[in-house]
Parts: sequence; structure tokens; C-alpha cells
Amino acid sequence: MATYLDFEQKIKVIQEDIISAQVRHDEGLVESLKKTLDKEVSKIFTNLSPFQQLQLARHIDRPYALDYINLLMRDKYEIHGDRHFRDDAAILCYIGYIGDEKVVVIGEQKGRGTKNKIKRNFGMPHPEGYRKALRAAKLAEKFNLPLLMLVDTPGAYPGIGAEERNQSEAIARNLLELSQLNTQTISIVIGEGGSGGALAIGVADKFAMMRYSVFSVISPEGCSAILWNDPAKAEAATNAMKITSGDLKELNLIDDIIAEPLIGAHRDKEGAAAAIGEYFLSELTKLRQMSPEQRMQERYEKLTGVGAFSE
Repeated sequence: MATYLDFEQKIKVIQEDIISAQVRHDEGLVESLKKTLDKEVSKIFTNLSPFQQLQLARHIDRPYALDYINLLMRDKYEIHGDRHFRDDAAILCYIGYIGDEKVVVIGEQKGRGTKNKIKRNFGMPHPEGYRKALRAAKLAEKFNLPLLMLVDTPGAYPGIGAEERNQSEAIARNLLELSQLNTQTISIVIGEGGSGGALAIGVADKFAMMRYSVFSVISPEGCSAILWNDPAKAEAATNAMKITSGDLKELNLIDDIIAEPLIGAHRDKEGAAAAIGEYFLSELTKLRQMSPEQRMQERYEKLTGVGAFSE
């Protein structure tokens, strides 16, 4: 059963009416209702608040990294383990094809259902997950394969074991190594990009966000708890933090916004996957037109140019 947010209730009613009309084979009514649906979708989704976009980024039906990997990749093979401690299921690494391009894909996976969420640790990687990601990235560099990274995490896991195994060092090491990686790299926030857990696979030649994704240094709930000692003020924190794709593009903190279907990736998984695939292949073509030296220089300038201040 599909899950509808509060502001999607009118869409739910229209979609249910469409199904009812289809059962009765009333084609005329179906066409009329589809036009009504398009108008309602345009009305709602072109006027979303930052908090509503946050709700969409976390939507239970929104595609996760594995959904996109299955839709985009063929002849794929999963890479397991960090060769140091264990295999972290919160990080996925695959080698395979997107279109005619042999690629390496790294993604953060939240999991569906209680058993799978526990297996994936709710999409919060341990340090061995980031070390596995770095191993896959180094593999891509060794064989001159482009690298696609799919960001979707509330943040790195803050447990005692993760800290004992140097969570902060693993994230910092990825920031350093990915900034110097000598192959074409593209990173896309597909849902929730939280703190260092997102940054650890977010350093790339091109850093993009899907239309309804968010990217922040801390969750709005954490921010409101710290600033106002009240997690219930998450909506006010969301508005103040500027975490939507539009805000971050305006601040020049991301390169591009990927136009996922207007109704949202949670209602059109295939359309969202196609948008990601098209963006990746298009940007890869542009990156390949640059010399390695030019590409690395532009990456360096982009990373060192982040942030501004005025007296």
C-alpha cells in the first residue's frame, strides 16, 4: 500500500478515483481525472515548503540506492568488505554497466522493513562501511572506471564500537582520498544527506542533488534540540537551515539539481532512475572531454572555493 503525506491527500483521492474508473472501463472519465491529477500535482509540488521537501526526502516509499542500482545497472557484481574488519551492509558497492559504460557505484542503503532496516543499520554506516567505499573507489581508479556515488543517510553511526574503530578518521580519510582520486567521479544526493556520513561519499567532480532531496550538517531535529531544547521545532529549524536542493544551488554548494519527476521519486521510481542515469552519462561525457590535469584542477578549485565571509 502506498503511503501518502498530509499534503498529498488530494492526490490520493484522485488516484483512487482513476483506479475505480479503470475498473469500470470508463475511459472518458479516466482521461478527465488524469488531467485533474496533473493540475493538482503541479499546484502542490511547485509550492512545497522546505519542511515538506524534507518529508519527501525521507518518504518511506522513496527509492533507495539499491532500487536505483537494480533499475540502472546490468551485469552487476557486488563488492563486499573493507579487508580490515567486516562487511557493512549500510554501504553498497557494485561494479557493472550503466548503458554501455562500465562503472563502479557506491551507495548508502537504509533498508525496508524491520529486519532489513536492522541489517542496514537504518542507513547509518560504520567506519568499515566507509573503508569499503574507499576500497571500491580505489578499484575504480586502478582500472580507470568512472565512479557514481549515491548519498542517502541520516548520518554516520555514532555508536561506541564505531568510535572505537575510528569513525572520524574513516570519514576524514575518504574526504582526502576522494579529493585526489584520479578518475571521473559523480556524487548524487538521492534522499537525505546527513552530516559527515554524507560527505564521506560526497567529494566528487560533480556533486548534484535530486529535486526533493536535502543536505545538511545536522538533522533539523538535532538542530532544534540544540538551539531551542525542543525537537518539536524541527520545522522552524528546517526553514532556517537552508537544506533543500534549491537553497544549496543558490548558495553554490552543489553543482546541479536533477529534475526527478514532479510528483516525486516515490511515485515514479522508473522516471527518477532514468533522470539519474541520463545525468550521470551526460556529465561523464563532459568530464571525459577534459584532460586529467584540468579535471583535477577544477575539482580542487571547487572544493577550496566553498564558503564565503564578509567583514
